[in-house]
Amino acid sequence: MFDYNFHWRPVLKSLPDLIEAGMVTLQVAVLAMACGIVIGLGLALIRLHMRGPLRWFASAWVELARNTPALFQLFFFGFGLGAFGWHLSPYTIVLAGLTFNCAGYLAENFRGGFQAVPDTQIRAARSLGMTSVQTYLRIVIPQVLRIVYHPITNQMVWAVLMSSLGMMVGFRELSGETQFFASRSFRIFEYFAVTAVIYYAIVKIILGASRLMALRLFRY
Repeated sequence: MFDYNFHWRPVLKSLPDLIEAGMVTLQVAVLAMACGIVIGLGLALIRLHMRGPLRWFASAWVELARNTPALFQLFFFGFGLGAFGWHLSPYTIVLAGLTFNCAGYLAENFRGGFQAVPDTQIRAARSLGMTSVQTYLRIVIPQVLRIVYHPITNQMVWAVLMSSLGMMVGFRELSGETQFFASRSFRIFEYFAVTAVIYYAIVKIILGASRLMALRLFRY
Protein backbone atom coordinates (compact mmCIF):
# COMPACT_ATOMS: atom_id res chain seq x y z
CA MET A 1 0.00 0.00 0.00
CA PHE A 2 1.30 3.43 -0.95
CA ASP A 3 1.73 5.41 2.27
CA TYR A 4 4.57 7.79 1.42
CA ASN A 5 4.14 11.26 2.87
CA PHE A 6 5.45 14.10 0.75
CA HIS A 7 7.32 16.92 2.50
CA TRP A 8 8.25 19.74 0.16
CA ARG A 9 9.28 22.36 2.74
CA PRO A 10 12.95 21.22 3.01
CA VAL A 11 13.20 21.24 -0.78
CA LEU A 12 11.71 24.72 -1.11
CA LYS A 13 14.07 25.95 1.60
CA SER A 14 17.04 24.56 -0.36
CA LEU A 15 15.77 25.78 -3.74
CA PRO A 16 18.14 28.81 -3.94
CA ASP A 17 21.11 26.49 -3.39
CA LEU A 18 19.83 24.08 -6.06
CA ILE A 19 19.38 26.91 -8.55
CA GLU A 20 22.90 28.15 -7.79
CA ALA A 21 24.20 24.61 -8.35
CA GLY A 22 22.30 24.58 -11.63
CA MET A 23 24.24 27.68 -12.68
CA VAL A 24 27.48 25.84 -11.85
CA THR A 25 26.29 22.97 -14.05
CA LEU A 26 25.58 25.36 -16.90
CA GLN A 27 28.90 27.12 -16.43
CA VAL A 28 31.04 23.99 -16.60
CA ALA A 29 29.05 22.73 -19.60
CA VAL A 30 29.52 26.01 -21.50
CA LEU A 31 33.26 26.09 -20.76
CA ALA A 32 33.63 22.44 -21.81
CA MET A 33 31.75 23.12 -25.03
CA ALA A 34 33.87 26.17 -25.84
CA CYS A 35 37.05 24.16 -25.32
CA GLY A 36 35.55 21.17 -27.12
CA ILE A 37 34.66 23.23 -30.20
CA VAL A 38 38.20 24.62 -30.50
CA ILE A 39 39.89 21.27 -29.89
CA GLY A 40 37.37 19.35 -32.01
CA LEU A 41 37.95 21.73 -34.92
CA GLY A 42 41.68 21.17 -34.63
CA LEU A 43 41.29 17.39 -34.42
CA ALA A 44 39.10 17.39 -37.53
CA LEU A 45 41.62 19.43 -39.53
CA ILE A 46 44.48 17.18 -38.40
CA ARG A 47 42.62 14.05 -39.44
CA LEU A 48 41.76 15.54 -42.82
CA HIS A 49 45.07 17.11 -43.81
CA MET A 50 47.94 15.61 -41.81
CA ARG A 51 49.77 12.32 -41.62
CA GLY A 52 51.95 10.56 -39.09
CA PRO A 53 51.91 10.85 -35.28
CA LEU A 54 49.61 13.88 -35.13
CA ARG A 55 46.93 12.09 -37.12
CA TRP A 56 47.31 8.97 -34.98
CA PHE A 57 46.93 11.11 -31.86
CA ALA A 58 43.80 12.80 -33.22
CA SER A 59 42.28 9.49 -34.29
CA ALA A 60 43.04 7.92 -30.89
CA TRP A 61 41.35 10.87 -29.13
CA VAL A 62 38.21 10.52 -31.23
CA GLU A 63 38.07 6.74 -30.88
CA LEU A 64 38.51 6.83 -27.09
CA ALA A 65 36.00 9.66 -26.60
CA ARG A 66 33.33 7.99 -28.73
CA ASN A 67 33.81 4.35 -27.75
CA THR A 68 34.39 4.37 -24.00
CA PRO A 69 31.86 5.23 -21.25
CA ALA A 70 31.79 8.87 -20.20
CA LEU A 71 32.07 7.78 -16.57
CA PHE A 72 35.35 5.98 -17.33
CA GLN A 73 36.71 9.13 -18.93
CA LEU A 74 35.77 11.11 -15.84
CA PHE A 75 37.42 8.55 -13.58
CA PHE A 76 40.57 8.70 -15.68
CA PHE A 77 40.96 12.42 -14.99
CA GLY A 78 39.79 12.01 -11.41
CA PHE A 79 41.68 8.92 -10.31
CA GLY A 80 43.85 7.74 -13.17
CA LEU A 81 46.01 10.86 -13.27
CA GLY A 82 46.37 10.63 -9.50
CA ALA A 83 48.52 7.54 -10.00
CA PHE A 84 51.04 9.82 -11.73
CA GLY A 85 50.86 12.50 -9.04
CA TRP A 86 48.40 14.79 -10.82
CA HIS A 87 45.59 15.55 -8.38
CA LEU A 88 42.90 17.75 -9.90
CA SER A 89 40.05 19.54 -8.19
CA PRO A 90 36.52 18.15 -8.75
CA TYR A 91 35.68 21.14 -10.97
CA THR A 92 38.77 20.60 -13.11
CA ILE A 93 38.08 16.87 -13.34
CA VAL A 94 34.57 17.44 -14.69
CA LEU A 95 35.73 20.21 -17.03
CA ALA A 96 38.52 18.02 -18.43
CA GLY A 97 36.24 14.98 -18.79
CA LEU A 98 33.50 16.92 -20.55
CA THR A 99 35.99 18.67 -22.80
CA PHE A 100 37.64 15.39 -23.79
CA ASN A 101 34.27 13.81 -24.58
CA CYS A 102 32.80 16.80 -26.43
CA ALA A 103 35.96 17.34 -28.49
CA GLY A 104 35.87 13.74 -29.69
CA TYR A 105 32.26 13.88 -30.80
CA LEU A 106 32.51 17.36 -32.29
CA ALA A 107 35.64 16.38 -34.23
CA GLU A 108 33.58 13.87 -36.22
CA ASN A 109 30.82 16.42 -36.75
CA PHE A 110 33.34 18.96 -38.02
CA ARG A 111 35.01 16.36 -40.26
CA GLY A 112 31.65 15.61 -41.85
CA GLY A 113 31.02 19.33 -42.25
CA PHE A 114 34.37 19.90 -43.99
CA GLN A 115 33.73 17.01 -46.34
CA ALA A 116 30.31 18.47 -47.20
CA VAL A 117 31.85 21.69 -48.56
CA PRO A 118 32.56 21.20 -52.31
CA ASP A 119 36.22 21.30 -53.34
CA THR A 120 35.24 23.61 -56.19
CA GLN A 121 34.63 26.41 -53.68
CA ILE A 122 38.13 26.02 -52.30
CA ARG A 123 39.65 26.06 -55.79
CA ALA A 124 37.59 29.13 -56.71
CA ALA A 125 38.77 30.97 -53.58
CA ARG A 126 42.40 30.10 -54.32
CA SER A 127 42.00 31.26 -57.94
CA LEU A 128 40.84 34.65 -56.60
CA GLY A 129 44.13 35.00 -54.76
CA MET A 130 43.10 33.90 -51.26
CA THR A 131 45.63 32.06 -49.16
CA SER A 132 44.78 28.70 -47.59
CA VAL A 133 44.14 30.37 -44.22
CA GLN A 134 41.88 33.02 -45.78
CA THR A 135 40.00 30.35 -47.71
CA TYR A 136 39.26 28.37 -44.58
CA LEU A 137 38.40 31.38 -42.42
CA ARG A 138 36.18 33.16 -44.96
CA ILE A 139 34.76 30.37 -47.13
CA VAL A 140 34.98 26.93 -45.53
CA ILE A 141 34.59 27.34 -41.77
CA PRO A 142 31.47 29.59 -41.93
CA GLN A 143 29.74 26.90 -44.01
CA VAL A 144 30.95 24.13 -41.70
CA LEU A 145 29.60 25.95 -38.64
CA ARG A 146 26.22 26.26 -40.33
CA ILE A 147 26.21 22.54 -41.16
CA VAL A 148 27.15 21.42 -37.63
CA TYR A 149 25.13 24.05 -35.74
CA HIS A 150 22.34 21.71 -34.66
CA PRO A 151 24.69 18.84 -33.70
CA ILE A 152 26.59 21.38 -31.57
CA THR A 153 23.31 22.27 -29.86
CA ASN A 154 22.65 18.60 -29.16
CA GLN A 155 26.17 18.21 -27.77
CA MET A 156 25.60 21.20 -25.50
CA VAL A 157 22.50 19.52 -24.06
CA TRP A 158 24.49 16.31 -23.65
CA ALA A 159 27.24 18.20 -21.79
CA VAL A 160 24.72 19.65 -19.34
CA LEU A 161 23.19 16.24 -18.65
CA MET A 162 26.52 14.43 -18.53
CA SER A 163 27.83 16.89 -15.94
CA SER A 164 25.62 15.04 -13.44
CA LEU A 165 28.32 12.34 -13.39
CA GLY A 166 30.44 14.87 -11.53
CA MET A 167 28.80 13.80 -8.28
CA MET A 168 30.84 10.58 -8.59
CA VAL A 169 34.06 12.57 -8.12
CA GLY A 170 32.73 14.91 -5.43
CA PHE A 171 31.69 17.80 -7.66
CA ARG A 172 28.88 19.84 -6.12
CA GLU A 173 26.99 20.64 -9.30
CA LEU A 174 23.22 20.25 -9.50
CA SER A 175 23.09 16.47 -9.01
CA GLY A 176 25.83 16.52 -6.40
CA GLU A 177 24.08 19.27 -4.45
CA THR A 178 20.80 17.38 -4.69
CA GLN A 179 22.42 14.22 -3.36
CA PHE A 180 23.92 16.20 -0.49
CA PHE A 181 20.60 17.70 0.62
CA ALA A 182 18.62 14.51 0.02
CA SER A 183 21.00 12.46 2.16
CA ARG A 184 20.56 14.91 5.05
CA SER A 185 16.76 15.12 4.96
CA PHE A 186 15.89 11.68 3.46
CA ARG A 187 13.49 13.47 1.09
CA ILE A 188 14.91 11.58 -1.90
CA PHE A 189 11.92 11.74 -4.22
CA GLU A 190 11.12 15.39 -3.53
CA TYR A 191 14.67 16.62 -4.10
CA PHE A 192 15.28 14.67 -7.28
CA ALA A 193 11.85 15.57 -8.66
CA VAL A 194 12.63 19.26 -8.27
CA THR A 195 16.11 18.72 -9.69
CA ALA A 196 14.60 17.02 -12.76
CA VAL A 197 12.46 20.12 -13.30
CA ILE A 198 15.55 22.35 -13.05
CA TYR A 199 17.42 20.21 -15.59
CA TYR A 200 14.40 20.35 -17.90
CA ALA A 201 14.28 24.14 -17.60
CA ILE A 202 18.01 24.47 -18.34
CA VAL A 203 17.72 22.30 -21.45
CA LYS A 204 14.67 24.19 -22.69
CA ILE A 205 16.49 27.50 -22.22
CA ILE A 206 19.44 26.16 -24.23
CA LEU A 207 17.17 24.94 -27.04
CA GLY A 208 15.22 28.20 -27.08
CA ALA A 209 18.41 30.29 -27.21
CA SER A 210 19.70 28.03 -29.98
CA ARG A 211 16.60 28.60 -32.09
CA LEU A 212 16.82 32.36 -31.61
CA MET A 213 20.49 32.37 -32.59
CA ALA A 214 19.75 30.22 -35.64
CA LEU A 215 17.09 32.68 -36.80
CA ARG A 216 19.58 35.52 -36.51
CA LEU A 217 22.63 33.74 -37.91
CA PHE A 218 20.99 31.83 -40.75
CA ARG A 219 18.44 34.24 -42.13
CA TYR A 220 19.79 33.82 -45.64
